[in-house]
Amino acid sequence: MASAGAGAPSIVEYFGGEDGNRCGYCKSEAGNLSHGMWAHSLTVQDYQDLIDRGWRRSAALNFQPSKSHKKVLKKMLKFLQVGEVSHCKNDGEPMDSQAGNPITCNVSIKDKSEIPEKELKPLNTELQETENDHQPPAKDSECHCSPDVGDGKADCGQSTNVETVIQSAPKPGEGADVNKPPCRKAKDLRKERRLQKQLLQHTCLSEQPSVSSSPKPNANPSKSLEDFIPAALPENAAHRLEFTRFLCDSPLEPETRPCGPACGYGSFHQQYWLDGKIIAVGVIDILPYCISSVYLYYDPDYSFISPGVYSALREIAFTRELHEKAAELCYYYMGFYIHTCPKMQYKGQYNPSQLLCPESYTWVPIEKCLPMLERSKYTRFNPNPKEGDRKTLTELGRVRVLHKQTVMPYSIYKKRRKGPSDEAAVKQYAGLVGQTCAERMLLYRS
Repeated sequence: MASAGAGAPSIVEYFGGEDGNRCGYCKSEAGNLSHGMWAHSLTVQDYQDLIDRGWRRSAALNFQPSKSHKKVLKKMLKFLQVGEVSHCKNDGEPMDSQAGNPITCNVSIKDKSEIPEKELKPLNTELQETENDHQPPAKDSECHCSPDVGDGKADCGQSTNVETVIQSAPKPGEGADVNKPPCRKAKDLRKERRLQKQLLQHTCLSEQPSVSSSPKPNANPSKSLEDFIPAALPENAAHRLEFTRFLCDSPLEPETRPCGPACGYGSFHQQYWLDGKIIAVGVIDILPYCISSVYLYYDPDYSFISPGVYSALREIAFTRELHEKAAELCYYYMGFYIHTCPKMQYKGQYNPSQLLCPESYTWVPIEKCLPMLERSKYTRFNPNPKEGDRKTLTELGRVRVLHKQTVMPYSIYKKRRKGPSDEAAVKQYAGLVGQTCAERMLLYRS
């Protein structure tokens, strides 16, 4: 195996956890618990094993773009070919606070002037609140768009009408009927209906009859992601989009392998150049089993082409491209998923996706996790109580330590160490990184 520094072990420094403080994502006043680890150097394999103990992944090989994803790809293609894209005021990124739920549908709400007067009836309070939650902001008369709930953007195109049962106002009464269930908040009712719809969708999929051994060919097969990303544009295209990729300075040690991708493994900056001008930069890590999307920043003047969604789709396509050379590289990681944070929920739209069980560290399809997350912010996804963390370190003395420029097991270091015991911190570190990394990486101790 040829490698730039493949023989050098990872060297990390661990900083103990802090008391709980306010989390900017879930808004809990004590939900942010920080455990820090500074990597002086880190091999790509150690980094792969570390992120497999707390991150989320998507099966890039089986990925099929959703309708909202196809809209973004078509919009970008149209912009490059003819230079025309609709500019709607509520057109935005699915990463923002307008992002919808992981499983959603497109809705179009008719303007009052489009409904005959005889069909208009007063609404009860619950129905008014429900419609107001989905009502799009006012738009200019020249822009006729329906809000795409799936990714928080508005795009001129297809939509699905949703029939709403309009109830007449209730007659005045003498109070609550003790024989009927108590009233519930509209927010709770909407949440319950959404969960029931998700469960129904997945039940229907699982109960579909098996396909015969000689199925009829599909007259209109679904297009793959690559079908929307042409290898080359015509000579008369209005714009040119180019990509450059180069290694960036990082504790992650670059590495090449005979059966690995031509670009090697490590941290990369992927630049997006439009007509010779850089408009976006994606920060990615290429690891033995995945591409990990770290960050994206872009010129806000080009937010109308949805660079956040487009870059994610391009990175998924890049993962599939690298898989042709490196068979084990087949996943795309989007980082943490926080179900209660609207800014994080867009990640659930890239299917098929899996979430990592926080106790057994096994991967579970996201559709099985959603009902559990609706009931509790923290939950074990793996239903088997006997299946625990397979990489738990059982012998603390086997943790590798770097002390005074000497590599030794923790059992020896513990005897040589002067001063107060640090066993609690080392035990916490070993529990977080797991047995594989604890016995392979070097924990720096002064």
